[in-house]
Amino acid sequence: MRLLRLIGCGLGLGLVGCHSAYVDATLVNGTDKPLSLVELDYPSASFGTQTLAPGGTFHYRFKVLGSGALKLIYTDTKEKEIDVKGPELHEGDEGSLTVTVGAAGTSWDEKLKNRK
Repeated sequence: MRLLRLIGCGLGLGLVGCHSAYVDATLVNGTDKPLSLVELDYPSASFGTQTLAPGGTFHYRFKVLGSGALKLIYTDTKEKEIDVKGPELHEGDEGSLTVTVGAAGTSWDEKLKNRK
């Protein structure tokens, strides 16, 4: 009986105490031209892809360590590097982030909360 209680407590603690905050990010090319050297800088790191086809998406999941602004960097079809400053992230933020590059500019759709 005692063993069953210990196992029950262990399972309960495992379900409650093991949550890691992360951001599920999606980069979207909403233009009719490919984007090259696409990079999203976030506090303490960055991620990206070599090419993002027209209408294409790229998914990445990351943990926010520290605080700071997001920055999207990509190269357009004229081989011009474009830098777009985004919203601030803070350590402990979690949720989803969609960054869409469109004909009218770049939009940032963030559905984040902070667990700290």
